[in-house]
Amino acid sequence: MTLQTQLVLRALLEDPAKQRYGLELCELAALPSGTIYPILARLEQVGWVHSSWEDPAVHDQARRPRRRCYQITEDGAEQARTALAHACRARRRPLPGWAA
Repeated sequence: MTLQTQLVLRALLEDPAKQRYGLELCELAALPSGTIYPILARLEQVGWVHSSWEDPAVHDQARRPRRRCYQITEDGAEQARTALAHACRARRRPLPGWAA
């Protein structure tokens, strides 16, 4: 799992019940939109993330473009926590042939 994917998952796990729009996730993960959106698309394909468009009345009233919101699924949160824990442990292990 790439570091960028880990950052997106950590941002989504900050408040798993909250829907977040793409640029909000860009800020939380400190990554550009060109990195965030492909990651979100892959996470949605595997069922870790669900996305939906906000209610048109909300963006009309705010006079801004409609936002697509993303939320980590219950299964996605469980899988993400496990994957992040494995990635963290893997970073702590010394590389073969290197002195610890």
